[in-house]
Amino acid sequence: MQKHRFHAFQSQISDSQIRLDADEAHHLSRVLRLSEGDRVFVFDGEGNEWECEIARVGKREADLTILYQLSNEVESPLRLTLAQALVKGDKFDWIVQKATELGVTRIVPLITDHSDIKRVEERAEQKLERWRRISLEALKQCGRRRLVEIVEPRSFTKFCEAESDAKTVLFFSERTATGGWGEYYWLWSGSSPPSSLTLMVGPEGGWSQAELELAEKYMFVKLSLGPRILRTETAGLVAAALTQNLFGDIR
Repeated sequence: MQKHRFHAFQSQISDSQIRLDADEAHHLSRVLRLSEGDRVFVFDGEGNEWECEIARVGKREADLTILYQLSNEVESPLRLTLAQALVKGDKFDWIVQKATELGVTRIVPLITDHSDIKRVEERAEQKLERWRRISLEALKQCGRRRLVEIVEPRSFTKFCEAESDAKTVLFFSERTATGGWGEYYWLWSGSSPPSSLTLMVGPEGGWSQAELELAEKYMFVKLSLGPRILRTETAGLVAAALTQNLFGDIR
């Protein structure tokens, strides 16, 4: 039987009842054609999920009765940030969707020297809304319970300034990498695995010389993903999957 999942904020949840908002109620009743007595699942974006029974379906809301709370763990123990250079078209939409499925905790769209993106700041609010909606739908599909933090696009320089712990920033570059993924893994061999990591992935045109020098200044860990040059939308997801395999919950 297909598992239908919906999102509700904590303000919509009481001890025994959950009220879905207009958008979620419309999807429940008009799209999925569910009705009173059907079983559904609701997560709050903060790590909690409940199995519920539909009690009432109104025109702009739906009331659900909580049956029990789920206790299995579905979130990765690794807090993983993907700082991904912006790309043209709908490629970034795809990155957001797949990064959510892979358990990424935070996504930072990077404005880089070689990003062929015009008027990013003017459309930032619309883009953010779209990316967050795409991520929410991916959360429903893959079974996660925590919302992914997606921040406003920020410049490469400002992002570097905000990352204070250089040891946890992995800077992927095909030009100046000092080692491969295997070498990085051995740095942690015999010690406690990191609880958080940041992956930095460049644009289609690669990092500029100024950006490479800035990464060197901040002493980020420069790595490659092998002998083949990957597309930017491929590189970020490969890096996320490898990281989750070593330090997260993909085994």
